[in-house]
Amino acid sequence: MTLLDLEQIKDKEIAGRKKIVLRCCLAAGCTSSDSKNVKARLDQAVVAAGLQDQVEVRGVGCMKLCCDGPLVQVDPANTLYIKVTADSTPSIIAALSGGKSDLPQGDPQAAFFTKQLSIVLANSGVIDPERIEDYIAADGYLALHHALTEMEPRGVVEAVVQSGLRGRGGAGFPTGLKWSTVAKSPGAKKYIICNADEGDPGAFMDRSVLESDPHAVLEGMAVAAYAVGADQGFIYVRAEYPLAISRLQIAIKQAKRIGLLGMGVFESPFNFNIDLRIGAGAFVCGEETALMASVEGKRGTPRPRPPFPAERGLWDCPTLINNVETFANIPAIMRRGAEWFASIGTEKSKGTKVFALAGKIKNTGLIEVPMGTPLRTIVEEMGGGAPGGGAIKAVQTGGPSGGCIPAQHLDTPVDYESLTKLGSIMGSGGMIVMDETTNMVDVARYFLEFCMDESCGKCVPCRTGTVQMHHFLEKILAKKATARDLTHLEELCDMVRNTSLCGLGQNAPNPVQSTLRFFRHEYDALLQPELHSGGNGVAQPQPLAGAK
Repeated sequence: MTLLDLEQIKDKEIAGRKKIVLRCCLAAGCTSSDSKNVKARLDQAVVAAGLQDQVEVRGVGCMKLCCDGPLVQVDPANTLYIKVTADSTPSIIAALSGGKSDLPQGDPQAAFFTKQLSIVLANSGVIDPERIEDYIAADGYLALHHALTEMEPRGVVEAVVQSGLRGRGGAGFPTGLKWSTVAKSPGAKKYIICNADEGDPGAFMDRSVLESDPHAVLEGMAVAAYAVGADQGFIYVRAEYPLAISRLQIAIKQAKRIGLLGMGVFESPFNFNIDLRIGAGAFVCGEETALMASVEGKRGTPRPRPPFPAERGLWDCPTLINNVETFANIPAIMRRGAEWFASIGTEKSKGTKVFALAGKIKNTGLIEVPMGTPLRTIVEEMGGGAPGGGAIKAVQTGGPSGGCIPAQHLDTPVDYESLTKLGSIMGSGGMIVMDETTNMVDVARYFLEFCMDESCGKCVPCRTGTVQMHHFLEKILAKKATARDLTHLEELCDMVRNTSLCGLGQNAPNPVQSTLRFFRHEYDALLQPELHSGGNGVAQPQPLAGAK
């Protein structure tokens, strides 16, 4: 494979395209609503109308507005049909010939779409994820060729440093610094791992990227491997993502077939292979040391750090671990330059962030916005606010390890530092909206129950502390707790946060502490008065502190 070969594939693909393209979403959300049958019926209707020379029906990845699927978009007319059924497909074809369709239509000019800035999702809902030619036609693998033929490995690392890209898996660690550490670590064997073990409730960003644009992740991993001196990569993806796994398998096979993975990539000395490892769904395996143990065939439990994976990781070799979204940013940075990427976002949070917008909100789905975009823009303008005209009460970010941000802070810019100040985290990108009917104590209980169930049990603070915290929340919701119980709960939160081995336990108290910080009155309303012994030896109600 040479640059000329790549350009020939691109030119052939573009030349063969038809005048009209019907993009039909075949991501997991829409396929669960029968979009495969929708596409099949569209294919049949095109043939029946004799339009096969003019019209292409293309199966694509996520088209973002998941609440209105199945989705079909007509290009170049820019007409978006929503809630399409197999029986309604002839109406779409009839409209192509001047007829009128009575199908409901979405508005491509709505804030949900126009306020997005797509870097990671640039190809999502546009290309066929099962055809490498479609990815190449969108300038795919040019970044890898540029890195291999025009840059030294240290130059690639420096470009990532200058871009300001931070890890999108949750912690926000500077990506370039991690790459630099792995590159400098001594060792004849080094590994690349893509962490696709997305497990937060309400999060589906990584799954959608893998389903919609798998080659972007493969290309990003290959660039990283060249930069740090690795020749073997692994994608650790959970078994609950069968469509993502299938499309990754197809993409890896295609890339190997034409010489973009394997031996002598782009006729250079660079060799790189990628294999899949299927996780059983343990949330703790999202923690990098637990993930590596699982890849090695061991039980997925974390280990103390240091040593860090960048120095001693998989099979005691230097290992670079980034998540799906982080790797998917790399091709665009290589093509368009570090300065371009660094010009987007805020001073300390560069680029864009993909979020899965869910909960009590009108427009649910995938969004990608510049770092620093206010929560209000995301929730009220892009999300359309609460259904039925209700009021937004809070937004939970960061999954079960995150926190709940109240409505009075909706003008907060979405960046790492601002969210941390409010007791939440960026996390991998889950964003769950709650309206005025939501019980915030119950929300804390739900997320804590998730952390309790997913604890690996290796360290005592997390194993027993989360159980006791959950017990107190159940007691509060049953209206059997007192102010003393609430004090014990807060003490437990501090203990679990400060003594747990890994990020699961350290962040498990976040939903409790953030709801206590902003919605303490909801806890207080559920408490029973303290009892004390009166002069006759009978327990008497004791007023709560501060009561009048």
